[in-house]
Amino acid sequence: MIGLLGFVVLIFGYSISVYGAITLSIWEEISIINSKGPYIGIVVPNSFELNPFLQSPLFVPDPKFSFFDFSGRHFRIGELEKKRVIVVMSGLSMLNAGLSTQLLLTLFDVKGVLHYGIAGNANPKLQIGDVTIPKYWAHTGLWNWQRFGDGPEDELAFEANGDYSRKHGYLEFSKYNNKTTHSTSVTNLLNNVWFQSEETFPVNGTPEVKQHAFWIPVDKTYFHLATKLKNVKLGSCVNTTCLPRRPIVVRVKKGVSANVFVDNRAYREFLNSKFDASPIDMESAAVGLVCLQQKKPFIAIRALSDLAGGGSSLSNEAAVFASLASQNVVDVVIKFITLIP
Repeated sequence: MIGLLGFVVLIFGYSISVYGAITLSIWEEISIINSKGPYIGIVVPNSFELNPFLQSPLFVPDPKFSFFDFSGRHFRIGELEKKRVIVVMSGLSMLNAGLSTQLLLTLFDVKGVLHYGIAGNANPKLQIGDVTIPKYWAHTGLWNWQRFGDGPEDELAFEANGDYSRKHGYLEFSKYNNKTTHSTSVTNLLNNVWFQSEETFPVNGTPEVKQHAFWIPVDKTYFHLATKLKNVKLGSCVNTTCLPRRPIVVRVKKGVSANVFVDNRAYREFLNSKFDASPIDMESAAVGLVCLQQKKPFIAIRALSDLAGGGSSLSNEAAVFASLASQNVVDVVIKFITLIP
C-alpha cells in the first residue's frame, strides 16, 4: 500500500496536494529557497513602511527566486549586506501580523524575526521621528469587561476557572467622565475593563496545555545589539517642516499593541502611566507572541510618527511626518541587520 501511494505521488505529484493546501510543486520551490537559508525574517505592516526598504540599494533580490506568493502573502527574498532575508508585508492589525509571522516561520528556514514600522507615541519625553526599541511588548486589547456594579474586589467571570485574571490591572471609565450633576460624578455604565494575558501554546510544550503571556520579551542578544544603533543619523525635516531636534534611536522599556488606532490623549496617558508604554501600535505584540510560541528570536523597532491624541506643538503630526518616520525606521533596521552575527 505504501509503495502504491509513493508511485501515485511520483506520477501525479504536480497536480495533487498531499500536504493539505500545499502541493508537492510548492514544497519543491520552498525547499530550493530554504537550501539558501537560514534567513532573517522581516515583517512589515504596510507598503509605505516597506517601500523605503525595497528602494535601498543595499537590498538585492535573489536572482532566481526573488519572491514567493502563498496564501495571500508576497514573500520577497534577497540579501542585505550578505545577510539572507525574507520580507513579508502583513497588512494592518494583530490578526494579519500573527498570520503572516506564522506563515513565515512555517514555510521558511528563519533564524530570527525583525518587525518594524511606525507607531504612535505615549511617552512625552520622546519626540516624533525618534526610533524606539522596546524590551517588552504587551497585547493590551484582550479584556474582561466587568459587569456594571462590580468593582476591583469582585471576582471576574470565569476567573475561578483560571481563564481570566485581575493581575494586570484595569481601566475604570468613570475616571474619565466629564459630565456631572450638581458637581457629583455620574455613574458610568461602561464600568471597568481588566487587561488579560494571552493564552500561548509553545512548540516545546504539551499540546492544548496553555501557558500565559502578558509581557513578551524581545531577544536578549538582539536587544543588546541595539545599543550599537545610537549613532545612526536620522532625518529631521519633511520639505521645509523640521522637528525641534534631530531624532534619536532609543531603547525603551515597553511598547503595547492592540487592534485600536489610538488618537486619544486620555487613553495615551493611561497607557503610559499604567504600563510605562512608549510606542503604541497594532502589530508588534502579535509578531512577538507567535515568535514566543515558536521559540524564535524576535525584536520590534518602531519610529514615532505622532503624539497619540495630539498635544504637541506640531500640527497634523502623522499626516506630515509618517514618511519621515518610515524612512528613519528603515535606516535603523538596515543598520541593525548588518550587526546580526
